[in-house]
Amino acid sequence: MALINRISKLFQADIHAVLDNIEEPEYLLKQAIREMQGDLFATEDKINRLQESQQDIEARETQLKKTMAKFKQELDLCFESGKNELARSLIKRQLETEQYCNHLSARHGSIQQKLAELKTRRNENQLQLESMQQKADLFSIDSAAVSHSEHNHFDMQAAIVSADEIEIAFLSEKQRRQ
Repeated sequence: MALINRISKLFQADIHAVLDNIEEPEYLLKQAIREMQGDLFATEDKINRLQESQQDIEARETQLKKTMAKFKQELDLCFESGKNELARSLIKRQLETEQYCNHLSARHGSIQQKLAELKTRRNENQLQLESMQQKADLFSIDSAAVSHSEHNHFDMQAAIVSADEIEIAFLSEKQRRQ
């Protein structure tokens, strides 16, 4: 029974080792970075479209305000001329324009809120992405150091510092600080 348990544990350990080799954390990290960059690109695209929409709304609001000022002048003229039917028609158009202007103002506020949320999310994602990229850089440096040390044992001997070199560097550093 103990033999079967030991063989079972050995088999499980081998399976875990195979899975660890298959997953290769460096590639998983790079894929996560690519996905985050894609998400950032999509968020940036949404922000740009919302800003364009916001500019369109602002232009329409400006145009509608000019039109409403023109309605007031035309109403004054209609009342001076006694054209009540024409004045009613202008008042109807003025009310419709005011409602449309109110609708645009509400939409403008909604877009501003969405923009603020998207910009906050973009900034958070950028910070996460930078952190992931730093981790990936560290991981690639570590893996390069491991592969370098595995392949070049003789290069480590060139990095050995003698006691005399240490003493000279110590004295020059001490003199520099005085």
